[in-house]
Amino acid sequence: MKNLKKEFPVLSQNTYLNTASSGLLYDSLLDYRQEHDLDFLIGGSMFREHQEKLLNSVRTSIGSFLGCKSENTVLTPNFSLGFNTILNGLEKNKKVLLLDEDYPSINFSVINKGFNVCYAKVNTSLEENIEKAIAKYNPTVFAFSLVQYISGITINLEFLKKLKLKNPDLLIIADGTQFCGTRAFDFDTSGIDILGCSGYKWLLGGYGNGFLLFKEGILNKTTPDTYKKASSTANYDPSYTNLQARYECGHLDTYNFGSLQFSLEFLSKIGLPKIEENIQELKEYTKTKLASLNLLETDVIERNDHSSIFNIKGDQKLYNTLRERNIITSLRGNGIRISLHFYNTIEDIDTLLTYL
Repeated sequence: MKNLKKEFPVLSQNTYLNTASSGLLYDSLLDYRQEHDLDFLIGGSMFREHQEKLLNSVRTSIGSFLGCKSENTVLTPNFSLGFNTILNGLEKNKKVLLLDEDYPSINFSVINKGFNVCYAKVNTSLEENIEKAIAKYNPTVFAFSLVQYISGITINLEFLKKLKLKNPDLLIIADGTQFCGTRAFDFDTSGIDILGCSGYKWLLGGYGNGFLLFKEGILNKTTPDTYKKASSTANYDPSYTNLQARYECGHLDTYNFGSLQFSLEFLSKIGLPKIEENIQELKEYTKTKLASLNLLETDVIERNDHSSIFNIKGDQKLYNTLRERNIITSLRGNGIRISLHFYNTIEDIDTLLTYL
């Protein structure tokens, strides 16, 4: 992957360990974006006449990348907006299971809308904790991040398949923003009912784009009766009952979604299996080194499967020291978060270790 570093100018001046905060812009994507706006500059509204064709092709690209039919793929400016639209379609008497350390865009949104909530603890026994919480509280919805943004702890995908088989009426909604783009994944065979994602992190799509993937029949379960009633009147087009009409309100920016499509093709050319293999090598090396320095929490060390996100023991002073040496990380939770993508190398980790 070293030969790809020249695509990312940030890497020539920095040890960039912060994809969990923001993915990188790269030269060929910049070329695409400049050409897009040049076409808009010259064509004006005539350029937008072809928007629907482009957006349809974006849905197809997302579906192909993640194993979902294009007609079950919804474009949204970001995960949070799409997730809140889903919540708006659920009856407030639903009981929602959350993870106790999850992303505020999930937990705060659910709590803020007045749902009855219960929690499973994020630790070494995460999957067991989820099963116990479901047995104890009998929730109707389980909403969570596939990868925890602070600790990097990852939910086992095979566990989710078994969970869905055991609880077929449980609506499983997953945020894949810290997951999609790090490994091969097939949505249609997963245990997830709705998968949402923002494209600006591991997918390298830039800001202002995201998507929702739906299993068959889930639209009806997440559409309020008032919406169904309105769409059935003579004044409304019946097509308002489909996924795109339900969730794609207003205009969609071809610049942002074209950027996402470009990056999906960029990642596909590299090959997700190759990306996954490189990330796997990096995270195993990193976990071993950080554990030997006693910089990782026990919950992370004891789990077999983990993402390429690690939260190491450290404070503002260490964070500042790293930044002064052009090592880019994030302060998250009670420590310093590092995150590794395919464009990172073992040398990047060694550079970090020099100051730890």
